[in-house]
Amino acid sequence: MGENGSAEGPEADFIIGNPPFLGSKLFRKSGLPDDYVAAMYTAFDLPKTSDLCCYWFELARQAIEKNPSLRAGLLATQGIRGGDNRTVLERIKKTGDIFMAWSDREWVLDGANVHVSMVGFDNGTQKERMLDGQSVSEIHSDIGSGEDQTSANVLPQNAGIGFMGDTKGGAFDITWECASNLLATPNPTGRDNSEVLRPWVNGSDLTKRGRGMWIVDFGCEMPLQEAAGFESPLRIIEENVKPERANNRRAAYAERWWIHVEPRPAMRAALPNERVIVTPNVTKHRLFVILDGRVLPDHQLIVFARSDDYFFGVLHSSIHELWALRMGTQLEDRPRYTPTTCFETFALPWPPGGEPAGDSLLEAIGRAAAELNQLREKWLNPPEWLAPLEEAVDAEDSFADVPASARPLLRHSAIMARAAKDPNLRKRTLTNLYNERPTWLRLAHHALDRAVLAAYASLDPTGLWPSTWADLWLDSGAGQPLPPAHPLAAQRAEVDQQVLANLLRLNRERGGDVQ
Repeated sequence: MGENGSAEGPEADFIIGNPPFLGSKLFRKSGLPDDYVAAMYTAFDLPKTSDLCCYWFELARQAIEKNPSLRAGLLATQGIRGGDNRTVLERIKKTGDIFMAWSDREWVLDGANVHVSMVGFDNGTQKERMLDGQSVSEIHSDIGSGEDQTSANVLPQNAGIGFMGDTKGGAFDITWECASNLLATPNPTGRDNSEVLRPWVNGSDLTKRGRGMWIVDFGCEMPLQEAAGFESPLRIIEENVKPERANNRRAAYAERWWIHVEPRPAMRAALPNERVIVTPNVTKHRLFVILDGRVLPDHQLIVFARSDDYFFGVLHSSIHELWALRMGTQLEDRPRYTPTTCFETFALPWPPGGEPAGDSLLEAIGRAAAELNQLREKWLNPPEWLAPLEEAVDAEDSFADVPASARPLLRHSAIMARAAKDPNLRKRTLTNLYNERPTWLRLAHHALDRAVLAAYASLDPTGLWPSTWADLWLDSGAGQPLPPAHPLAAQRAEVDQQVLANLLRLNRERGGDVQ
């Protein structure tokens, strides 16, 4: 910082550096003083959710604006390509341009092994553009080329469907054994503890083995006087959460210590009761899973207020995965999925709510999706291996002393907790399955992708959907980056760009921005 809190940098001919990688949520936790953070926010007109490295990019941009002969080359986390972080790259494009970039590079130094983006920019003088070692006509603010995906509209038809899950903000989660005891405990009010206890799932439960966890959940607005009627659950939260919340910077979090910090009322109101579709927000493989609607999804999960096989199938298609990879950001080697950028901009074959009943193409997607889900579930939990665990749980406890509505859920949690410790079953995780990608899984995804491609091609005949290149596209890992030396790299990149261009055109048409 310069004098009076101004943002100033030293005189230079070139600006080259490796700015510190620190997310905005960690500014104060990492030791940055409050007055320093406040001064930084005052000196820079950047979104307060921008990562720390963005401030170095803005300093360099301002220096180039003052001295047009300057050029800059900086490293960043891959997160700079999306969300509020991308604001600084958009500014760089307005006052100058990006002439060189690497969207994804491994960075191994002093024991650190991460993935970074590298960006070179100037005042727009240099006309040659190099992206990932290849000559391109332009580099967009998302560090991509070809069609500018950053111009995609948020589609009104997709609103109110995808949500971030609940953020608990304390030790509200409990084991199924603890939940069983609480469910069997009466209250002086006569109300069942099943009203404030439910199964809970986070991202690791999906990518690894589910642990059968539960959570104490007083909803979004329950007053303390009412919560006190659930004596034992509230006592646990009072002992384990209240002391920690007392030190929270946000007064509302400290005052309402028995309520989750972000219970997501809009999500709760939108979700169907029978089942929901979820995906981890950050994961190596883009996985979609169907959960019981009574489970509370954690904030590490993106939740969709749909439960039909067609919707599940389109989300789990390579077409949607390609779009999400381009529209989202990445944490190391794990793509990040956000509802606004990855889903609300995505043009499904039929807009949500406009699906034709009885359409053969729609039904074909649903059948392929249901088949994929059934095969996958049988691999994760083979009935032959699960049966002994079920018998052991049933022999130990009938759960007769808990409310009838909670018994099936509690029994399932007890079985899954045993499965997580079983030497055979604990290896059967979705991450391990998709690392291996056995032939049956690959073929099931191929069948689903073909059904989704057929729907797009039928409804959008001018889109040149790659039906003739489907085998090449699918067999080479549709949408996933290939090394430049790979014999199919050039063809795959061409198909990827065609699919993205088709999706962007549909996005513009449905968003009222026909070009």
